[in-house]
Amino acid sequence: MKLLKECIQEALEKKVAIGHFNISDTNGLWAVFRSAQNLNVPVIIGVSEGERDFVGVRQAAALVKSLREEFQYPIFLNADHTYSLEKVKEAIDAGFDSVIFDGAKLSFEENIKIAKECVEYAKNSGRDVLVEGELGYIGTSSKVFDEIPEGVDLSEKSLTDPAKAKEFVMETGVDMLAPAVGNFHGMLRGGVDPKLNIKRIKEISEAVGVPLVLHGGSGNSADDFKEAIANGVSIVHISTELRVAYKQGLMKGLSENPDEVAPYKFLRPAVQAIQEIVEKKLKLFNNL
Repeated sequence: MKLLKECIQEALEKKVAIGHFNISDTNGLWAVFRSAQNLNVPVIIGVSEGERDFVGVRQAAALVKSLREEFQYPIFLNADHTYSLEKVKEAIDAGFDSVIFDGAKLSFEENIKIAKECVEYAKNSGRDVLVEGELGYIGTSSKVFDEIPEGVDLSEKSLTDPAKAKEFVMETGVDMLAPAVGNFHGMLRGGVDPKLNIKRIKEISEAVGVPLVLHGGSGNSADDFKEAIANGVSIVHISTELRVAYKQGLMKGLSENPDEVAPYKFLRPAVQAIQEIVEKKLKLFNNL
């Protein structure tokens, strides 16, 4: 069974990307897993701090591990957007394959300090745990917005600086970097976000020498994904689109079956809606 870092390296070499999909329950987990199985590509399950509180930290780890072992399949678990060393340690101790320390709102120096501590803890865990750092603010909410979220600036001067990114990676030793390159968490109500800055993605990739992770992928165009992947992005995060699909599928299941009380029956349209989006994204990310 390949390790996550081996799958990421293969993706980088092939100029493809691994899909990272957030879940809140086993419905989402099965939808993502079956989609990846159908296409025979590796996949990453993401759980934010809020999702971990809902699912359970060790429970999420046990669920993903059970799928990997039962099916001998490259499915991995990531502790998405973790804001403290304490929470990073909790995820690593629970058995997560990777963690993100999100210090984007901290000072550059404080972000480096804590990210470095996260890397040291991961290295001493006795397992091969990857650590991702984040540099550049892209918001925090996976919601549908009428306009660019407050506090997010997509102007070129506010994007992640390649020189700063290089310094950050060298000082911390992180395995991956999530930069601000015109992306933001959530998606616009119209369904299409502003274009990514592909030139900046390429500059950062060449400066840091580690795989880049694109957060806030919901709403980005197919062309943007292809260009971003061709220029150094090896993992793409999708969350908001799945949440919207889940809700719409659930509403459909309830409206079409108003007398049904068995959750596994009225939830089927929600699972199907998630699976359709995940398969579409995985085909795109993997040039299938």
